[in-house]
Amino acid sequence: MQSLEAELETARDLAVDDLADAIESIGFECTRCGACCTGHGDEEHTATVFPDEVRDLEASDEYDDDSGWRDVARPMPYGLSENEDGDLEGETFEWALQTDGCGDCVFYAEDDDGTGACVAHDDRPLICRTYPFSIALAGTSQPMGEPVDSVALPARRDADDGGEEGVVRAHECEGLGRDISREDAEDLARALKERAVRELEEAIAVRDEYAPADPDPGEVVVHDSEGAKRIDGTPREDRSNGSQSNRR
Repeated sequence: MQSLEAELETARDLAVDDLADAIESIGFECTRCGACCTGHGDEEHTATVFPDEVRDLEASDEYDDDSGWRDVARPMPYGLSENEDGDLEGETFEWALQTDGCGDCVFYAEDDDGTGACVAHDDRPLICRTYPFSIALAGTSQPMGEPVDSVALPARRDADDGGEEGVVRAHECEGLGRDISREDAEDLARALKERAVRELEEAIAVRDEYAPADPDPGEVVVHDSEGAKRIDGTPREDRSNGSQSNRR
């Protein structure tokens, strides 16, 4: 497996035209069904969000001027455990968009006719802008979720092994297979490349910033590219310096 740094360079070298070709061949048009914004059964909606995207949503005029970090984002549940009081505790490494009591994204709303809409559409995170597509770079870690379709990207001309550059993957969505204009495919391709680069930059920064937090019982610590944080997005102070950690 390549290093994260090598994977990042590969992502930065991705050609938007190649990504757009792959998207065009699969086809896509959003039907506003809301399936990618809502929970399913006992599973809450889970979409990763970068720290700066949380702040953009906090400040979004389309949402709520009084919103705070916890109104926008929650700790990614993977890696956390439930204590005897039913609260999550432990360490995790990503933020997810906050959900409502039904497990749906808090930014999802439906019109009277049942058509779905995002109330913060202009500030929605990259993962929302690019769904149902993801990129799996050749020889590296794979995005989560099983694809329902995929298209291999051509190898770089300077690639030593002559193998594939990676794969554009399409995940379950009723909008797949529909006609998409070249302009829309290129816009989606640019966002998809940006997401691939940003995810790797985040992963490298998290790795470099990480230090075991040793959370207290009932405490959740989120490690992101800016360091260890409490669940309200504020930096977690080093307890060795005598500060008090925030409990859930």
